Amino acid sequence: MSDLRLGKFVGSLDCGTTSVRFIVFDQYANIIAQHQLEFPQYYPAPGWHEHDANEIQEASNQCIVEACRKLERAQWAKESIRVIGVTNQRETTVVWSRSTGRPLCRAIVWTDSRTKNVVAHFEKTLTTTGIEFESGQFRKGVDGVEALREITGLGLSTYFSAIKLRWMIDNNENVKKEYEANDLLFGTVESWIAYNLTGGANGGIHVSDVTNASRTLLMNLRTLQWDDRLLAFFGFRPSILPKLVSSSEVYGHIASGPLKGIPIGGLIGDQQGALVGNKCFGQGEAKCTYGTGAFLLFCSGNDIVSSSHGLLSTVAYQPGPDSSPVYAVEGSIAVAGGAIKWLRDSLGFIKSAEEINTLAASVPDTGGVYFVPAFSGLLAPYWDPEAAGLLIGLSAYTTPGHIARATMEANAFQTRAILESMKLDSKTDLKHLKVDGGMTNGEVCMEVLADVGGFEVVRPEMRESTALGSALLAGAAIHLFGWNSSDPCTFTQVNTKGSKTFLPRLSDEQRKSRWLAWLRAVERSKGWEKTSDE
Repeated sequence: MSDLRLGKFVGSLDCGTTSVRFIVFDQYANIIAQHQLEFPQYYPAPGWHEHDANEIQEASNQCIVEACRKLERAQWAKESIRVIGVTNQRETTVVWSRSTGRPLCRAIVWTDSRTKNVVAHFEKTLTTTGIEFESGQFRKGVDGVEALREITGLGLSTYFSAIKLRWMIDNNENVKKEYEANDLLFGTVESWIAYNLTGGANGGIHVSDVTNASRTLLMNLRTLQWDDRLLAFFGFRPSILPKLVSSSEVYGHIASGPLKGIPIGGLIGDQQGALVGNKCFGQGEAKCTYGTGAFLLFCSGNDIVSSSHGLLSTVAYQPGPDSSPVYAVEGSIAVAGGAIKWLRDSLGFIKSAEEINTLAASVPDTGGVYFVPAFSGLLAPYWDPEAAGLLIGLSAYTTPGHIARATMEANAFQTRAILESMKLDSKTDLKHLKVDGGMTNGEVCMEVLADVGGFEVVRPEMRESTALGSALLAGAAIHLFGWNSSDPCTFTQVNTKGSKTFLPRLSDEQRKSRWLAWLRAVERSKGWEKTSDE
């Protein structure tokens, strides 16, 4: 293999909700090699969604092996990969044994809504007892809710990791036993992957980057440290927590496999990774990624913007261990591409996700059908864990085509709802939206988004933005190609390929009529499933 060329590339391990990819980029964001594998999804009860953390790790290892083989088939030595980054589905909660390195139970996925009663319990605690904000001083009721938001940027929801972790300890005997024995380690997916890549129980690092940690309800958004007040409120000991690190630094080196000895230089949550990959570094720039869910992030620079309209404050990225963080305002949609998967796997309307565009294009409109895909409640800007999925407006006239188109429109309506909130918070009107993710490959889907939203939709030619984001941060950690994550100008030659713009075609009157009907449908979906605080 000595005749193989030696180049300079960056690898990115993208661990999503349904699959893992390893992508090798050059300095211009051209994809040199890649490999992708799906991993099993487990739904043991209504509203439950689990992953086997070992299966995610096995898929990650195999993707690295296969991508390296493809790289060599293209006549490049695997040593051309100088550093890798990791990006991941956020909030998904993993617990494993400190002594054995094995998972203690299946991971609870970010979409899982089994923890509604846990949320209700802590809502009651905030109302009656409150949270200790300063020594001996408790803030409770509405003021307690605001105190939690001041510290974390978040509200109480089934979405966030602390709620899932509390459920695991309280309801799984094995997890409870290992927690009491102080043998439990907690982390989100990037933490689990980094631990295993660097040796696991044999010296693996236990770290979490600040973008993922900002989604746990346990990190102080201003200090970027685990907060003792939050640990006391939720009832966790600090010894289970990973060390907090920036989004761009060398954390450790890969312990085995074809990339043995290569540094890991970038860790970032997938949606923040897409913000970086889209080069939305400036205050006021926004992107939306459409995958299993959809996530719209609006860069707010070095300022934390507190939303009063149902959005979240979050860390966008921290360029290095000694750098100030960049923040974002985020709106999260639980079900986007997941609804298309439901049409395919549960209803059998289509055989592949790509067929949704053809089916939706078979009708000119939805025939009055509206779909609220609240499979696990509603996230931003409604935040109703008791909401249930709703198809309304059905008649004998309704066909699968109408339901397919209503599914696409649901995605667009949910996006518009978040943008309406962002407009109220920022006092600015978004003129165009950068998009990426699997759903954006369909022309009809993008046309519907522009029509319903009433704004220009800009789709780049190279849409692997999530993976690219972690690659840029990893490359910057070792100063590859002159990249510097604190200086966006060093990325000007990255991903300069063209884009396609979709313009709205509906009249303002048509758009308003459909929007008002969607809002009526949302109201009917709310509060369907009652919960208890016991």
